[in-house]
Parts: sequence; structure tokens; C-alpha cells
Amino acid sequence: MKIGIVSAGGDCPGINAAIRGVGKTAIVEYGMEVIGISNGFDGLIDMSFEPLPENRLSGILTLGGTILGTSRMKPFKHQDGDTVEDKPQVIVENYHKLGLDALVCIGGNGTQQTANLLSKEGLNIIGLPKTIDNDVWGTDVTFGFDSAVHIATDAMDRLHTTANSHKRVMVIEVMGHNAGWIALHSGVAGGGDIILLPEINYNMKVVAQAVLNRAEKGKPYSIVVVGEGIKVPKKKGAAEYIGKQIFERTGMETRATILGYTQRGGTPTASDRILATRYGSHAAELIHNKQFGRMVCITGNKINSIALDEVGGKTKLIEKDNPLVKEARNMGVCFGDKCM
Repeated sequence: MKIGIVSAGGDCPGINAAIRGVGKTAIVEYGMEVIGISNGFDGLIDMSFEPLPENRLSGILTLGGTILGTSRMKPFKHQDGDTVEDKPQVIVENYHKLGLDALVCIGGNGTQQTANLLSKEGLNIIGLPKTIDNDVWGTDVTFGFDSAVHIATDAMDRLHTTANSHKRVMVIEVMGHNAGWIALHSGVAGGGDIILLPEINYNMKVVAQAVLNRAEKGKPYSIVVVGEGIKVPKKKGAAEYIGKQIFERTGMETRATILGYTQRGGTPTASDRILATRYGSHAAELIHNKQFGRMVCITGNKINSIALDEVGGKTKLIEKDNPLVKEARNMGVCFGDKCM
């Protein structure tokens, strides 16, 4: 069999580990031929690809980013500057020109939705869920998430000392447009006093009072963790807005830090390397067994798969009864809706 691998959407730690997991298992265990598609789905339109023999997969396990490159081009959606009329049809034609028996699509929600649509076009597709946001439906965790949490937590550890030294309120903005998984996990791991999530509506009066309550208890500094997707006035950044509001309402010196793309880069954690490798290896097994139209997933530490049409168009959000939210509340963490 001849298989292709494509990585699409935003980069994140662990993609190369996943490429390696797919490729090595496909070559060593099943004797398949593997090619890498360059620059996301653009590569399937431009016929830009490279062979991936086993020696090409050596030394990439620890690398961040993706050796194949990536793009956010969505073939089923019209985008400004499009020069190709029917991108899905071109992809189907080039899939067959390349002699592919299957295509592994590594990406987040948008990529898995595209993967599902390509599957409905008759292509043999396997999806691998990656995103630092951890918001792909149907799996307990995506690779890239643990690395992002580690980076955000490390930043909070460093900001704690500055906040304590200067008696300041430090507002740290982490990624997560619709889902607050990074904010929740890094906030708990980094000792955040207030954690604001896109899924939980906050009240600035409650947030300001939480800061004042801490000061009255002899705690003159606070760490406020905010997901970038929380509701703020248009054209206002989450951290800048919350920081300004806290200062105006409490008079306490406040500083905002936006971690931004630092959360996407660098070497994947050991946990992400293992998860990405397991995902990749199982993808090759699914292809060998001709089980297509599925996304690899993990539930309860068991690697499995789920139909792509169950995944596409859905987002995994934090529920209000999430156990970690409840446990954090029990320790006095404020989520902006109510405080102890």
C-alpha cells in the first residue's frame, strides 16, 4: 500500500512524533510506502510532496513544528485569493494520480471536518487529532495540549515571583478561542487565584472583589489566568481589558502578559511524544485493516477510533460540572461567576 501524510492548521508540538509513528509503523510492520504532503492541503493541490523512507523519519521525534509544513487552507471553503475553482475535485484527482491507498490527516477541528468531507468524496481517510486547545470532539486529549500547558505553567511559575516581589496583580492570557482547557489546567497547575474561561460567564464585580478579598487576607498579589476567548468588548484583548478593569476597580497595580505563540512552539513533552506516537502507530494499523473514515482517539488511556462523521463540526468544551473546576472551586479559586 502507498499512503500519504498531511499536517494542516496551526502547528503544535508532537506533529513530527505523529508523522514518525505513522511512517515507521507503516514501513516496518506493514511494508507500506509513505509520502509526505507539503504545506497542508495546498500540497495536494500543487502536487508538492516528498518520499518518507524510514531514514527520513529518524531524528524528528523531539522536533517541534512539522517537517512537512502546514497551512490553514480549507479546500471546502472559499477564501480570498483563491485561484483554484474546485479544490476538493483537484485533491481527489491528485490523490489518485499519486497512487495513494490512504491519506492520514493530522490536525484539529477544521482539519477533521475536512477529512470527513474528503472521506465522503470517496477517499480513504484516517484522522489524527492535534491541537494545543484540546477541543477536538471524541477524544479525551489531543497531542500538543500537554506541551502548551507545560509552557503556560512555567510562565506562571516565573510570574509568581515578580507578582509577590512587587505586590502586583498579574493577568496572564493563554490560548483558547472557544475552549478554556489550557487556562483551566495551567491555571490549576500554576496556582492561579482567578481563572476566567470562555465557557463560564464572568462578572467584573466578582473578579475585582476576589482580588480585594485576597488583599484583605494579607495576600497583596494575585495571579489571574484568562483564556483569550472570554467575552470582552470588541477590539479589546482579554488580558489588557481584565487588567485595566481590575486596576480601575481596586486601585491595585496590575500587569498583563500575553503568552501567545510561545505556547505552540518548541520541543514536545514526553507525554505528547508518547501520545502522538501511539496515535500514529494506530493510524497505520487502521489503514492495514482497511478501516477508513475514522479518527484515532483515546478514551481512558485506551487507543481507539471514532467515525469522522461523528467528529466534524463539533467542539469539546468545558462543562460547568467539570471535576477540575469543582475541585479548584473547593480550594478557593474564583472563576468570575461566584467566589468563596
